[in-house]
Amino acid sequence: MITANKDIKAVDLVREALEKAKEFEEYHCFISMNEARALEHAREIDERIARGENVGRLAGVPYALKDNYLSHEGETTAAARMLDDFPSPITATAVAKLEAEGAIMIGRANLDAYAHGSSTENSYFGVTHNAHDMERVAGGSSGGSAAAVALGIVQFALGSDTGGSIRQPASYNGVYGIKPTFGTVSRYGVVAMASSTDTMGCFTNNADDMNLIMSIMSGKDAKDSTTLDDFWQEKLEDGKQAEKKKIGLISDFLGDGVDPEVAKNVRDYAKKLEKAGYAVEEVSMPILKYGLAIYYVVQPAEVASNLSRYDGIRYGHRAAEFDDLDGLYANTRNEGFMPENKRRIMIGNFVLSSGFFDAYYLKAQKARTLLINAYNEVFEKYDALLCPVAPAPAFKIGEKVNDPLAMYMEDVMSVPPSMAGLPAISVPAGKTKAGLPVGAQLIGQRQSDQMLLSIAKSVEEQA
Repeated sequence: MITANKDIKAVDLVREALEKAKEFEEYHCFISMNEARALEHAREIDERIARGENVGRLAGVPYALKDNYLSHEGETTAAARMLDDFPSPITATAVAKLEAEGAIMIGRANLDAYAHGSSTENSYFGVTHNAHDMERVAGGSSGGSAAAVALGIVQFALGSDTGGSIRQPASYNGVYGIKPTFGTVSRYGVVAMASSTDTMGCFTNNADDMNLIMSIMSGKDAKDSTTLDDFWQEKLEDGKQAEKKKIGLISDFLGDGVDPEVAKNVRDYAKKLEKAGYAVEEVSMPILKYGLAIYYVVQPAEVASNLSRYDGIRYGHRAAEFDDLDGLYANTRNEGFMPENKRRIMIGNFVLSSGFFDAYYLKAQKARTLLINAYNEVFEKYDALLCPVAPAPAFKIGEKVNDPLAMYMEDVMSVPPSMAGLPAISVPAGKTKAGLPVGAQLIGQRQSDQMLLSIAKSVEEQA
């Protein structure tokens, strides 16, 4: 991580990032820029360095903020018309921690509206393009953040991951992305999607940078009762010296329905792990095929609940024309929500309705417990699991936008760890013949996040 010091000016780091953002403007990584305030912060840091003051572990490091994190700087839109021009009254805990260490937000990264999507095509502000192919999606929902890191605009970017929204874009753009153990990072100040699986993570270009960012963001927060006591260590275990683990390669995600080049790249990554001294063997987890069905009952139910607060009265968009209170609600929500938001609200309200609660929502939660038990059982034998992040490389823009089921299938491999609250990271595994990145997914037991990063670092050190 390149930080400011007596020889490297924070102002120069920020200006370079802003210039790159303009150079790659056509990729549409950002919804809005924070140029004036970023340069002001950079000058303050340079002045403090000149006075010999402590400026933090991220002094002058520019970063991109996914636009569902609230911050006093700029407007938090969550890429939705509903929150267009919304000035945030608070700053997210994770953002406050990073900026206390000297990190500088240069702009707000694009995403699917309210983080609902797998391609960033659902953004009210337009689609983000893949860093390796302008005709393809950057993934979602954190597509803007992933592309900004992959293009070299920033050294790290924040994202949120509910069912794959960090890992899948990381895979599509060839960078590192982490979904930490549920409760590792405070959700306070982040626009809620599905509260039982929302996690806050980041994108970087290597394991050490990711470890540093996560060590700063993690820890207990009185404003979020689900946060865990801080278990993160500042330094990552040396990959060469790390105790070698036993890793299970999930065979269920390497067969039918998986792009052959994706399967090959993940198997090649498994060989690199073996070369690094890890024991790798195939393991079958048949229950994983039900993970997506479980997720798309539980998640829309929580989405419907969380989005009920957007009524045109308290904050956000308000319809200009209405006849009565019901009309205000209806018109506001019809205008403010994207089609995917509405789809998930309708599914969620359906599965929570009195006639279908037991048949769908309750049954899905019971199946979720079986999924968690299956993971617990397999972790009695294996220290970590390996599989693809997504069944195929990045698809073309517009290819699946009118096929919700095909879009949801992009999450089939990333959803199961989310439902179990497990840590999972996407690491670059290779590329297809067409030059599209492919990510491998490492999954561990709760609070084994740093072990996964150490495993990834072991492969890094072979290069």
